[in-house]
Amino acid sequence: MPKKTSSSPKLPPEFVKRLKSITAKRARTVIDHILAHGFITTEELSTKYGYDHAPRAARDVREQGIPLETFKVTATNGRRIAAYRFADPSKVKGGRVGGRTVWPKDFKNTLIALNGCRCAICSAVYEGRYLQIDHRVPYEVAGDQTVDIVVDDFMLVCGSCNRAKSWSCEHCANWIDTHDSSICRSCYWASPANYLHVAQRLVRRLDVTWTESEVEQYERLKQLAHVTDQELPEFVKAVLRRSLPPD
Repeated sequence: MPKKTSSSPKLPPEFVKRLKSITAKRARTVIDHILAHGFITTEELSTKYGYDHAPRAARDVREQGIPLETFKVTATNGRRIAAYRFADPSKVKGGRVGGRTVWPKDFKNTLIALNGCRCAICSAVYEGRYLQIDHRVPYEVAGDQTVDIVVDDFMLVCGSCNRAKSWSCEHCANWIDTHDSSICRSCYWASPANYLHVAQRLVRRLDVTWTESEVEQYERLKQLAHVTDQELPEFVKAVLRRSLPPD
């Protein structure tokens, strides 16, 4: 693992002031560690701070308008892992309160009225309090939306799908380098019902959730997959293939 510095070098005073103004707990933890040591690894986020979803912790910092760059280091077990450090301070993004969009009071209720209390990605139904407002195009790509909030630019997602989207987006070349909103808009994570790619890969996804009385059907599928010695996703795809009409 690279040798750590005692502090991040040559940070402009205004940048440091901005860093110290951030109070959100998880973002504050990441920032303080980088200020003290130069960078923070996914291993440290997990073992030292208990944050097992490292990209979410890094995203918290980025959503505060603080630029981070990801690079690779060697973990204590010899594996290559991700680490985060401050990127170019001139790329600080302003225009937000606390780094996040301040939603109108009834904005979530508006989204629920339009689409129901269901996750836009997996379609599972939840109580409204368990759904999260999500930018279809990530803030890191689209930038600030400080003039008008357009309802169609947002969707409601469950926590599980939000984490899956975060991981996929943060490993996409468009997130890392290109920052082209049109690429995001044609992605599964922005338009689950009508998309061309998943993080620029030729992939099609179908996120299916069984709830309540449907759970018994899921268990039956799981048992049948086991009997045929197939992983459940492959078994379900085989069942669907058999139901397709001939070409």
